[in-house]
Amino acid sequence: MIITIDGPAGSGKSSAARALAQRLGFDYLDTGAMYRAVALASLRAGVAPDDLTGLERLLRHLRLEIGPGRVILDGEDVSSLIRAPDVTARASELAVIGLVRRYLAEQQRALGQGRNLVCEGRDQGTVVFPDAACKFFLQADPTERARRRQRELAQRGKTLSLEEVLQAQNERDRRDAERDLAPMMPAADAVVIDTTHLTLEEVVDRLVQEVAARTGAKGPAQDSGARA
Repeated sequence: MIITIDGPAGSGKSSAARALAQRLGFDYLDTGAMYRAVALASLRAGVAPDDLTGLERLLRHLRLEIGPGRVILDGEDVSSLIRAPDVTARASELAVIGLVRRYLAEQQRALGQGRNLVCEGRDQGTVVFPDAACKFFLQADPTERARRRQRELAQRGKTLSLEEVLQAQNERDRRDAERDLAPMMPAADAVVIDTTHLTLEEVVDRLVQEVAARTGAKGPAQDSGARA
């Protein structure tokens, strides 16, 4: 069974997806980390977003492994490195490029084969897994999302003003919503949840209720397959 959770940065989808997967006994897939890993690889290789030939070559030789809480790029654990602001900015630029999206969508579908999986991103329910058993789209007030991102960066030792975070967020939202390929939007059959005034526990409770109502899944799966 596939459960998708889409939404913009700061909506709480990553935390909610992890918690929901744990509650249900499913595997969890952070698709944003995959984009960030490609972004880091491109920065290291000096391949610009408009260098399609270079990007195609980079993807052809890329070795990417996604494990529980870990991202392995060409044999190196880059789990913390992919959260840097410059990597975040590059990932957003790469996300509008068709060959990158197609490459990662194929990887994501392969990871979902025969598994009980909660995946989160921006196009999981609309493009990558259009036949998912349950689809969600989380949203929140832009200022609250920026505050969440600011706190997250502060925990990693990076200090940015709320205005700086909000400006970067607005630009990323614009690119995600306006791109021609897989623009960020709720799937037609997605449950839309505003998390602005909800705690993580309240969000997850709502997700579990919806999953149970649609599929009957309420607790740990009997066979979740290989780990993501």
